[in-house]
Amino acid sequence: MRNLLLLLLLSAHGYCQENSLTKIRQYRIEQQHSIMNDFFTFISIPNVAADIKNIQKNASWIANYMRTIGIDDVQLFQHASEKTPPVVYGEVLTPGANTTIIFYAHYDGQPVDSTKWEQGLHPFKPVLFDGSLLKGGKQIGIPKDTAAYKNEWRIYGRGSSDDKAGVMAILNAYAAIKKVGLTPSINLKFFFEGEEEAGSTHLEDILNQYKDKLQSNMWIICDGPVHQSTRKQIVYGVRGDTHLELTVFGSNRPLHSGHYGNWAPNPAMQLAQLLSSMKDGNGHVTIKGFYDDVKPLTTIEKKAIANIPVIDPQLQNELGFVKSERKELLIESLNQPSLNINGLQSAGVGKLSANIIPTKAIASVDLRLVIGNDWKRQQDKVVEHIKQQGFFVTDKEPTDAERMAFDKICMVTRSDGYNAQKTSLDNPIAKQIVKAIKNANGVDPLSTPTLGGSLPLYVFEKVLQTHPITVPIANHDNNQHAENENLQLKNFWDGIDMFASIMLTIK
Repeated sequence: MRNLLLLLLLSAHGYCQENSLTKIRQYRIEQQHSIMNDFFTFISIPNVAADIKNIQKNASWIANYMRTIGIDDVQLFQHASEKTPPVVYGEVLTPGANTTIIFYAHYDGQPVDSTKWEQGLHPFKPVLFDGSLLKGGKQIGIPKDTAAYKNEWRIYGRGSSDDKAGVMAILNAYAAIKKVGLTPSINLKFFFEGEEEAGSTHLEDILNQYKDKLQSNMWIICDGPVHQSTRKQIVYGVRGDTHLELTVFGSNRPLHSGHYGNWAPNPAMQLAQLLSSMKDGNGHVTIKGFYDDVKPLTTIEKKAIANIPVIDPQLQNELGFVKSERKELLIESLNQPSLNINGLQSAGVGKLSANIIPTKAIASVDLRLVIGNDWKRQQDKVVEHIKQQGFFVTDKEPTDAERMAFDKICMVTRSDGYNAQKTSLDNPIAKQIVKAIKNANGVDPLSTPTLGGSLPLYVFEKVLQTHPITVPIANHDNNQHAENENLQLKNFWDGIDMFASIMLTIK
């Protein structure tokens, strides 16, 4: 009898959950025009973090939108000492609730060069396409019939996927819950950052400044793409990140390559040789101690990785290369620290090419970190390697005396950084999130120990002693951080459904 009663209760709960999600979907379909119009307006506001005037416009727009859909206590969290992009905060408190979840996304975007976008497109003039540009998609107008929206359509515009999609999916999930008359059994808080793409420089200070407001049981982060197989995924960790800029110097003025070639030092060649000394032919970083402090994967993490579909051949075909840099699968490589060259600059090429020996050459180097690495220590390892290659290392332009004292000079400019973070796959709230996403999509999401990209999630653990989980929604081919950034509509609609399900499932 007891087992029968339990079965009946579970069946009733499952029916209620399914019925609630049906209402959410129906409301979302009915409101597609309104949601899309709001989304297009939001994307149209330029959102580069350094553009404070427009960043403030973004923050004000989000705050007003939150008030419109019934979120309480909406306010802007501003850094105490200087004018920086504000955090937009709001909350919905449920009387008697024992659990508080904070939903995070960021509204700023990467710097953008509009000249690199497909002809006729502009990063802050969003448009609809009937498919991917890379597969022959064509621009279309906004449909008059709500039901005409197709899942394969895409929005093109800066921030459409990274990460204004996250802001809009989270907020419209709550709006749908409220409009259909449902009530979460937990406290909901919303935290939208405006400085993530600029390194979240002031995030730790803001978390400390507003610590009392930001107490919670978990942060749910919406950023990044779903798995390349199109399966939804829950990501339990992110890699850390830091950068170095390396400048190698030659003569103090450009030299004719015929008159001085084979005699004067060429900084572009020296930099190329220096960079090539940092990796072998199999993509293994050769810098001493680079992997020494990596914390090994746990048994449960190894099992989760083994269950992730192998998409390497698909991606190689899609991206147009035959051999990956490392022998490991992509998912295995993402669980190791990396060193990549983000950019190189010296003299001109193409139409700007001239027969000269340049005065200097510059490389931007990106270091991704995993659990065990410390970003400052990882920078130190690279700097020590540069010294071992015979370079005099300085943090400023070399003086005339230094130029005459050292035959190889490298100026190293260090950025700030942050370490990697991981939440246990056994976390009880994370298990409820898995259930919620399955309820919304009908399929268990993949459990991914570490996202390839980086977010400053270790700061939430450091300041607030709470654990974050990342729930991505964007399509993997969204061109984030690049020209022609886009979002497939199915991913956006699925995101609204998933976050609504999470808000209603967690107890």
